[in-house]
Amino acid sequence: MGKRILLFLLTNILIMTTVVIVWGLLVNFTSLDLNFRNDSALGINLPAVMIFSLIIGFGGAFISLAMSRWVAKMMMKVKVLNPDESLTQAERAIVEKVHRLSRAAGLAHMPEVGIYQSAEVNAFATGPSKKRSLVAVSSGLLQTMDDAAVEGVIAHEVAHVANGDMVTMTLLQGVVNTFVVFLSRVIAMIASRFVRPELQFVVQFAAIIILQILFSILGSMVVSAYSRHREFHADRGGADLAGNDKMIHALRSLKQYANRAVANDRTDDSAIQTMKISGKGGMMKLLSTHPDLNDRIARLEQR
Repeated sequence: MGKRILLFLLTNILIMTTVVIVWGLLVNFTSLDLNFRNDSALGINLPAVMIFSLIIGFGGAFISLAMSRWVAKMMMKVKVLNPDESLTQAERAIVEKVHRLSRAAGLAHMPEVGIYQSAEVNAFATGPSKKRSLVAVSSGLLQTMDDAAVEGVIAHEVAHVANGDMVTMTLLQGVVNTFVVFLSRVIAMIASRFVRPELQFVVQFAAIIILQILFSILGSMVVSAYSRHREFHADRGGADLAGNDKMIHALRSLKQYANRAVANDRTDDSAIQTMKISGKGGMMKLLSTHPDLNDRIARLEQR
């Protein structure tokens, strides 16, 4: 899930930044009054700015959601496995695992199944809805983990699809985006009042871009915190589908490869840090989309 959340966040930030740049150019090079000014004590029409922020905030989030499966396939070079076409025995086994676990999870529509070539031990689920979802595994995961561990990892990803986590994360991202756009515009408008009139547009435009990127990073901490909560939930769902022992075994296997990456301390080995889990502290921990593996294993052992 970590990779799809990262792709989702990056796509979302790029979309919002692009919209703001286009908006600013429209203000500067047309006669349209798009700055929502002069309706309050601050000289800013706050309700209009809030409506604008809601449209941009949720619009960016839902565009990112709609593009999520396509972006993941393109960036990860995912080979989609069509069960009606000729597949190798290993490929067909992965498709059968995903479909069997999906039926157990009560999914009416089977997710697309894919494999991407990478040394990393990883898997992810993405897609705009349960009907249009994708579960993909890396070649590194298939080559290094045993069958029980692979099933546990896939069960975890299927649980994400069954829980509708992408839609839930999109709604949260829409709320965060709305506050990001609203606060960045209001603060930038206020800041522009302290410079000469001929410089106001430049100051406001630059401030909006800088503040929006800064607030987006802070907002990502909120999204990441909720993502960590959903990971525990997906672990429980994966345990219900594949069995608690297989889910614990999968997480212990992931921990083994994550520890190997840290021990080797080489750039290419960082990919082994499965599902983008890290034991980092400080600010990096706030941006982690996954909890520490030890915590995840401990919660399942307490069941």
